[in-house]
Amino acid sequence: MSRRMRHGAMIVVGALVATLMLLPAQAQDDQSTIETLQADRQADLARDNQRLAALVEDPEALEKALEEAQSEFADVQERRQALEKRKETQQERQNTLADRRDEQGSDLDAVRDVLINQSSELRDSLHDSWLTLGGPELPPRLAEKDRVLKPGQLETLADRLMLLTAATGEGVRLQAFVADHSGERSRQDVIRLGDFLAFSDGEMLRRQGEDDRLMVSEKTPAKARKILSAFQQGETNQVVLDPTKGKVIDALAQQPTLMERFHQGGAVGYVVVALGALGLLVALVQYLYLLKVTFALRRQRKHMQALKDDNPLGRVLKRFRNLSREHAPEALEARLDEALLAEMPRLERGQALVKLLAAIAPLLGLLGTVTGMIVTFQSITVFGTGDPQLMAGGISQALVTTVLGLITAVPLLFAHTALTSRSRHLVGVLEGQASAVLAERLMQENAPQPEPRHEPVVA
Repeated sequence: MSRRMRHGAMIVVGALVATLMLLPAQAQDDQSTIETLQADRQADLARDNQRLAALVEDPEALEKALEEAQSEFADVQERRQALEKRKETQQERQNTLADRRDEQGSDLDAVRDVLINQSSELRDSLHDSWLTLGGPELPPRLAEKDRVLKPGQLETLADRLMLLTAATGEGVRLQAFVADHSGERSRQDVIRLGDFLAFSDGEMLRRQGEDDRLMVSEKTPAKARKILSAFQQGETNQVVLDPTKGKVIDALAQQPTLMERFHQGGAVGYVVVALGALGLLVALVQYLYLLKVTFALRRQRKHMQALKDDNPLGRVLKRFRNLSREHAPEALEARLDEALLAEMPRLERGQALVKLLAAIAPLLGLLGTVTGMIVTFQSITVFGTGDPQLMAGGISQALVTTVLGLITAVPLLFAHTALTSRSRHLVGVLEGQASAVLAERLMQENAPQPEPRHEPVVA
């Protein structure tokens, strides 16, 4: 190979290398273009190597290739100059925009910051809103890095807010997956009413988790569940609304039932209720016995000549009539009192027990209060006062036992009063009838005997 030919080959290679170095520089902003150029460069390099090998053997072809390379190099230089000129133009435009932005001062930045903050707060406040259930999506979050907000961003924000505002007055029926209390999910018919509530099959719904999964509330009040179920089935136009977004209904749902309150009293509450039930049972049985005696006495008073053993008056008068007429009046009165006293235990049976239980019930309630407060202070000692729910158990026991003690004592006092009044009435009737019989007998015994009639003596 001659010296001229080697020099020409070096020029061609240099031109090709320069060309290959300039091509990636033109596409440095586009990654895909770079990859394409890299692949093309490898192909061109292989092709140029073949051409170089062929040109080394052919001087005329080498000369022609050199001219072509020089021509391409000139074109690349021209394109480079055009791109540099375009870059200068873009830089001047950027400087112009920066100058305009600086002229508008900090007001534009303040407006942008307020808009970004307000839109972020609004989006956060609507995160747990029911409006997005079957409704429009939340507006996109405006990024702090956006120094200049685009008109499209502002239009999108305004449109989404308008749609959300319109959704607050809409009722939407949709199909969605709802998890029951056991966590099993099923596709159900869901109704969403504005931003107030959502329910399905009479059960109020709530959202849980980062993906806002729908779950059935722990407890929906029975009355609210009935109304919501009828509304979903189209049987009524009434619906339950809670302006506090379910807080009031949740509070009502968390109220324990009567049985749950009863169990909150614990062991002391069970004892109080058991004693109260025992006292009321005794009072009821004794009062029924006194009513039976009252009716028996009424029948006996209508038929005093036929004394019966099914009533206290009949038994007392029978014993009195069996007494000998030779007894002194004091002895008759003592025997009569003895017969009356023998009937008293039956008439006053159970009164002492009812009165005792009525007095014990409040004391047991007070005992439950003390034990409940002890439990409360133990919880405070262990867990502190940070969580009021840990103290709620002891406080509930204290209050419930007090209420149970009072509720038990009041009816027992009424029962004791009723038994006492009824028994006193019966005793009064017995004493009155016995006194009347005694007085009648004494009057008959002390009545003056008629003088014997003497027949005139005939001489």
